[in-house]
Amino acid sequence: MPVRRIADEPAFVLHSYDWSESSLILEVFCRRQGRVALVAKGAKKPSSNFRPVLLPLQPLLVTYTLTGDGTADIHTLKGAEWVGGHVMPTGDALLSGMYLNELLLRLLARADPHAALFDAYAGVVHVLASEHGDALEPVLRSFELLLLREIGLLPSLDAQTMTFAPLQPDTRYTLVPEGGLRAASTSDRAGLFGSQWQALQRALDDAASYTATLRACAPVAAELKPQLRALLQYHCGSPTLRTRQLMIDLQSL
Repeated sequence: MPVRRIADEPAFVLHSYDWSESSLILEVFCRRQGRVALVAKGAKKPSSNFRPVLLPLQPLLVTYTLTGDGTADIHTLKGAEWVGGHVMPTGDALLSGMYLNELLLRLLARADPHAALFDAYAGVVHVLASEHGDALEPVLRSFELLLLREIGLLPSLDAQTMTFAPLQPDTRYTLVPEGGLRAASTSDRAGLFGSQWQALQRALDDAASYTATLRACAPVAAELKPQLRALLQYHCGSPTLRTRQLMIDLQSL
């Protein structure tokens, strides 16, 4: 059968699990190919060149082969090179990176490219690995917004979802999983003013959407967090995201 080769593809490892005594199955997010599953034969052997390279939250260039028409579920990894540029995130930043990886695994279809989302993810990982300070929450919220928008699960943020009525700048609105953006009621614990939602929509529409969205999220990250988390969990379905549950358990200690 003909063999097609994908060479030097920018990628990040999202997850890995044992395939045999010596090999791994990798879930990989590629810039041009989307999410793909790769078998790394012999990767668990102490002498394997793959062993020190196939780590999460590290920028890679991968080469793999597709057999036949390329529709197989799992392809064969032939090479992986660490691009470098930053160290492994630690502490809260590491947990946050694992959370983003789980979102991508749960929400992205296989072989569905999202180059802009890949670039945003690379930017977020770079921040997580740095002395990020107060930037952690804004970068997470901006990525959540970009992910939801990229896969078609985010309603327009400049109008009420059910009525298409324009937002009033000084009125509070809340984003709910089954109803989209609507006027906030007295029982809603989270919401933003119409002007703030409109600013987020303008940022998402900006040509440099990652940078613009990051700036727009900074002053409203705390209010956005419960709304986006509820929307993401709704679309991920049951069970609760493992990383999210781990964060909850750690905070209760």
